[in-house]
Amino acid sequence: KKAGRQASPKNSPSHLTQSWVLWLAGNACCSSVVCEEISMEIVARDQCRPFKTEDGSEIRELLARRNSSIRQQSLAEATLRAGQSTRAHFHPKAEEIYFILHGRGKMRMESGEREVGPGDAIAIPAGHPHKISQLGTEDLVFLCCCAPGYEPDDVVFTE
Repeated sequence: KKAGRQASPKNSPSHLTQSWVLWLAGNACCSSVVCEEISMEIVARDQCRPFKTEDGSEIRELLARRNSSIRQQSLAEATLRAGQSTRAHFHPKAEEIYFILHGRGKMRMESGEREVGPGDAIAIPAGHPHKISQLGTEDLVFLCCCAPGYEPDDVVFTE
């Protein structure tokens, strides 16, 4: 514990809003920081309507500017069924992270190909072509996080 600083509030649901805001206000690094209470947004996966992309993958946009207060990034869940692949593409503006939840896949980027599975996180810098393919019999399910948030006009197909 540093001198002049109080311990952060407990991370229990009853303390998350008011106590955290009060702690931030009393422990800000500089006096120009303005703290305001922000309401908690929770989006249930099953309430997000999936849509099919032109390569057949199924996407559920979980959090983005279209359905939340999030403005600087987006989070989606993608599913590839047996034998499916995304089309090779890149994003001129957005960097992307894939996080594999279920199944096995093969990730292809300029540097080569690697098999990926549950728990793997894949960094995809802006401007770098990439493609992921499902392997085996189980669906490949992964999270896609884009910053800035995903926009259809920020996709360039390379095949």
